[in-house]
Formats: sequence, structure tokens, C-alpha cells
Amino acid sequence: MGLFEQVPGNGTRHDPVNLPLPTYADVQAAAQRLEGVAHRTPVLTSRSLNAELGAEVFFKPENLQRMGAFKFRGAYNALSLLSPQARARGVVAFSSGNHAQAVALSARLLGCSATIVMPHDASPAKLAATQGYGATVVGYDRYGEDPAAIAQSIAEREGRSFIPPFDHPHVLAGQGTSALELFEDVGALDRLFVCVGGGGLISGCALAAKGLSPQCEVIGVEPEAGNDVQQSLRLGMRVKIETPHTIADGAQSRQVGQYPFALIQRLVSDIHTVSDEQLRQAMRWYAQHMKLVVEPTGCLSLAAARQMGHALRGQRVGVIISGGNVDLDRYAQLLSGA
Repeated sequence: MGLFEQVPGNGTRHDPVNLPLPTYADVQAAAQRLEGVAHRTPVLTSRSLNAELGAEVFFKPENLQRMGAFKFRGAYNALSLLSPQARARGVVAFSSGNHAQAVALSARLLGCSATIVMPHDASPAKLAATQGYGATVVGYDRYGEDPAAIAQSIAEREGRSFIPPFDHPHVLAGQGTSALELFEDVGALDRLFVCVGGGGLISGCALAAKGLSPQCEVIGVEPEAGNDVQQSLRLGMRVKIETPHTIADGAQSRQVGQYPFALIQRLVSDIHTVSDEQLRQAMRWYAQHMKLVVEPTGCLSLAAARQMGHALRGQRVGVIISGGNVDLDRYAQLLSGA
């Protein structure tokens, strides 16, 4: 199978069961490629949250990663595996912002050109950063056009390699290095809360958990308005929804990826949902208690942990903060409840 060949699902209730799925060894290999390139983000704790939940909570702040989100890990891992000939032809991707920046930065570091398909209403900060890394941006209507189709058309027309934001084994293996580092630094956990959009982060983190903390329950968290992964896990097949209206712009994907879903079915304990108001509360909590700027999508994991409350008493809990790329004016509006 080619590096970026699209693998169709089989349309059954357990779609897909026959994909060549990545393993924990792929996450380990990605960690070696990323060593000295990606930041090894620190582990943070909060005595106030530990007291609130009666648990021992460990944060993995990927808002402190290069370009401000975990996405750098997967993008760099995937691009680093391209042949020299493929790098010379360049890459194309679609994203609301974080994967856009990740691919743009990775392409610059590896010496290839990048074209990124981004929504017209993308965060100005994410758009500026993507262009600042040297990528060419092509706009689209978030609610009326299919960015994957646009990106695929560009790939075919210009001979570029398509780097999907989550539905690729090398991308998700790279994302899993965030949890791998967390387990290496703090040891086994009882529960790990992970933000969920298209499923790349949680599937990679679940592989890391299987390798380093097999008894850990991996919990994915989506916005209430966009619970396609929760529905898919309940039904046993991938559900496609309309683009959800939520402040968590990084979780506005319409359908979980095939590779991620196959791993989620095998390795993820459950998918929880939280409201936009809970995300605003989590943003304020991070700002007040940890002095961290976290974007709404990055707050999904904390919001769910706080929602569970004393059900976590006595446990060792991991919380992946997926990113911190939010326009400052928008950030101020969200903190004020606007």
C-alpha cells in the first residue's frame, strides 16, 4: 500500500476490520524520528484540581508544543517518511488551523512546499501562522464545501502528497508520542482523557497506553454538538454528521477516520461529551489556576474530567491538552462569555 493511499471501508457494522493498523512499535519509531525536533512538553500538576477531584492528575500541555499543538508530532512523522522525490513535489493538506500549521512548519523544516486548504472563517492567528511558515493557503466554505475533496483534487493536479489531518497511520502514530512521553514520565495511569476531533490523537494515545499502561482506561471527549465518534462507537460503524456548531473549532470534523476508528473500537473505553459552556469554564480554569492559554478544543479533556468529579477519587489521571492556538480577541470574548 502506498504511503498516502486511501483505504476504503468495507461498509459493515464493524467497518473497517481489515486495515493494516499501526501498533505501539510505530509510536515508538515515531518518537525516535521526533527526538530533538518536537518539544518534549513537560508534565504539569495542580494541587487545586487534585483536591477538587480527590485524584492525582497529570497534564500533558501540548499547547506548549512547536506551533502550539500536538499536530506537529503527526505531521512531521508523516512528512519525514516521504521519499526525496515526493518531498520535491510538495504536500497538500486540509485543516481548520492546527494541522495546517503543523504541515506548513514540517514542510519548511524538511525542505518541501505545502499547500493548505483552510476555511474562510479560520482563526486569523492560525491563518497568519500557516502563511508565516511559508505555505500557500486555499480557502473554502466550512459549511458548504468538502475540504478533503479540494485537497485531493490539488494532489492529483499538482502531483503533491496528501497529508490527511488524522486518517493516516503515520500521522496518528506521531500523535501518540504525546501520551508515550506522559507514561514514560509519570508511570501507569488509571484513566487518560483525550480531546477528540477526527480521532488521530486518541487512537495514537490508545496505542501508547496499550504499550505502557495496559490497564488504563482511555476516555475520548467531544463537544456535545459534534459527537460523531461517540455515536460511531455505540453503533459499531462510522457515523457522518453535519459540520457541528461549537466553539471547539478543532473538533468540527464530520466523521471519524477509518484508521482511528478501527483502533478506537479496540482500545478506547468510552467517549464522553461536554458543552460549550463547560469548555469556557475550563478555559477560565486553565487561565486562573495554571496560567495557561488553551484553545476550546484543548479544553475538552479537562472539562470531562471535572464533569466526572469524585468518580475519579483515588485514581491517577492523565489529561492531554491538545493545543493553545486561539486568536487573542476571540480568547478574551470566550473568557468573558461572549
